[in-house]
Amino acid sequence: MDVLYLTEAEVERLLTMEMALEALEAAFRAAAAGKAANHPRRRLRSAEGVLLLYMAALDESSGYFGLKIYTAGPTGVRFLVLLYDNRTGELVALLEADFLGRMRTGAASGLATKHLARPDAARVGILGTGHQAPTQLQAIAQVRRLASVRAYSPTLERRRAFADRMSRELDLAVEAVDSAEAAVRDADIVVAITSAREPVLQGAWLAPGAHVNAAGANFARKRELDDAVIARADRIVVDSREQAKLEAGDLIAPFQSHPERWQDVRELSQLVSGDVPGRTSEEEITLFKSLGVALEDVATAARVVARARREGVGRTNAMWASGLVP
Repeated sequence: MDVLYLTEAEVERLLTMEMALEALEAAFRAAAAGKAANHPRRRLRSAEGVLLLYMAALDESSGYFGLKIYTAGPTGVRFLVLLYDNRTGELVALLEADFLGRMRTGAASGLATKHLARPDAARVGILGTGHQAPTQLQAIAQVRRLASVRAYSPTLERRRAFADRMSRELDLAVEAVDSAEAAVRDADIVVAITSAREPVLQGAWLAPGAHVNAAGANFARKRELDDAVIARADRIVVDSREQAKLEAGDLIAPFQSHPERWQDVRELSQLVSGDVPGRTSEEEITLFKSLGVALEDVATAARVVARARREGVGRTNAMWASGLVP
């Protein structure tokens, strides 16, 4: 059996934000129709402190099972996505998946913004200017006509470099500001994409009608949002409620004393399919808590593989050629 192998550079050449947004919308519609399944992330830690993380999904809309697996240690993080034909069980493709992961994370925020932000939302405040931040803005710019962005992170040089880069890429006024509050005040769309362990976004800063994408924290003991953000949110949406109960420290901590609030948390699949309404008034504050689920990886990888085949990109390797596998 020939298995397609795609490198980081090849994935980056093939995958666009438009593709990622389309892939996620189709996948979450399939999930709402019972044609997709997702297994939450699991973590193993070695005695040396290296983490192995893995997560899996079925996406019948694309025809694949998939597995994302990666390690995080002192020498870096290495991401792989494996795609299997869901009819035969054959391994179809193996993709290096750092860029893919950043794109699907941005696309999830873009999809949530499409369904939850006010139609006229034009001002963005972003907290965090690191590895994952550019795709957040790229995706939001695909679904809303933006007028300005204010960006904050603790290091002056990094936030200025980010502002310069994104101003050029998006042909948009992106300003580096001196505090988190300055970035968030009066913003229509707020993005938290940080590595913080304690809250960096305060609910008191949010303007009426704001939409928040919180995408940086996926550990039960890490938070980007204070209790006031959660208290002020009229609608809370997650990519997976099951995974949120394991990883969303932003919700786990404030819900400890009010566990009934989990009943009001909706999933992105319900929003995309129209099973639940998005924004119902101009004044509502809406929140998308993104964890990053395997369904997003599988759906995006499927689009990349389809394009790679059309354009003859990548190389194939013969596997299980001995015939020992029936």
